[in-house]
Amino acid sequence: MKGSRTRVVITGMGAVSPHGIGVDLLWERLAAGQGAIQPTERTAGKHRVTKPAAVLRDYRAELYLNPDKLVFMDPFAQFALIAANEAIASAKLSIEALDPTRIGVVLGTSSGGDTAREIEADRFFHQGKRRCNPALVSRTNHQSAVGAISMEHGITGPCFVVNSGCAAGTHAIAQAVLLLRSGLIDQVITGGAEACAIFSTMKAFEAMNALASDTCRPFSRDRSGLVLGEGAGVLVMETLASAQNRGAPILAELAGIGMSADAADPVQPTAHGPAMAMRMAVEDGGYALTDVDYINAHGTGTQANDRVETQAIKDLFGDHARNIAVSATKSHLGHAFGASGGLELISCVKTLQEGLIPATLNYLGPDPECELDLVHTHARQTPVNLALSNSFAIGGLNAVLAVSPFRQQLG
Repeated sequence: MKGSRTRVVITGMGAVSPHGIGVDLLWERLAAGQGAIQPTERTAGKHRVTKPAAVLRDYRAELYLNPDKLVFMDPFAQFALIAANEAIASAKLSIEALDPTRIGVVLGTSSGGDTAREIEADRFFHQGKRRCNPALVSRTNHQSAVGAISMEHGITGPCFVVNSGCAAGTHAIAQAVLLLRSGLIDQVITGGAEACAIFSTMKAFEAMNALASDTCRPFSRDRSGLVLGEGAGVLVMETLASAQNRGAPILAELAGIGMSADAADPVQPTAHGPAMAMRMAVEDGGYALTDVDYINAHGTGTQANDRVETQAIKDLFGDHARNIAVSATKSHLGHAFGASGGLELISCVKTLQEGLIPATLNYLGPDPECELDLVHTHARQTPVNLALSNSFAIGGLNAVLAVSPFRQQLG
């Protein structure tokens, strides 16, 4: 609660998104309502699939990373390292001047090195190869992104990966907050990374009837499903004392975290778990429910998710729900699984700084089961004092972050 424990602040941010490299480019496109979803073809042997997706179109890893290291890095790990490098630079974090044992790296990912796995499967089953790429284990393990950041910057404190599907990035950030509050570390690089817009993942979600036929239109009538995305959102967070001692730029305060499970169904979400996680995040920050004025929704664009998330918001906030602006940046960037938590928190921080809520794109009109104050079509200029960033994973695993502008004195 406010005033009774270590405060955690955000001092740096880095992004790799379907728009390209960098937080400035990401925010410029979000603010302007320029979505990144396009028809995307993926192949495996003689098989092919074309679906809407949000991917990096002209990405060249060698422009950003040492080419000698790329043999060991799946694209998701490349995205993570590029975003981490930007976040560390923007935080003015001189690691060589700090105690590296008191710096951590905690990242979330769902698919990990699935791109490398799929390439190798194609070599075996379609090209007749008999020898495996000797770098495959390094490329496919989920912790490779964390290891890459640790080795690049000489970080020797707690470094690990969180794998909880669509909530992985947000869960990772929550774990990072707990590490900082515990006193085990002073600074942490955290967020999520993903390169999941591949043939096998597209076909798997197609089989579930979960992929959109045209585009992602959260909370809209005639929405048809989610759209896959990719990228990385990485933040530097630290204790307030650390940031002040370093003279670091303080971008926002990570005020509260909430985590819960539905304990109900393998694929069908329920409202009580998300509502519980939102309540926990608000109360963990020492706020009242009526203090929340913006929610960056999980907002995948599927029929079930949007309906249940709406119900969770209404159940928790009651009459105040009509005063909460809601938007879904997956309508811009697609669903990048573990990366979405980091990218959406970055969007929330920029919203706090700029007083601008990005619009939910592709809106066709209201759905009676999704009656919210939905910011759609055009961005909304309005001050935001407490924002929630929601992530809800298949299996009913929920994680929510509460973020606020930094104030020297609380209360």
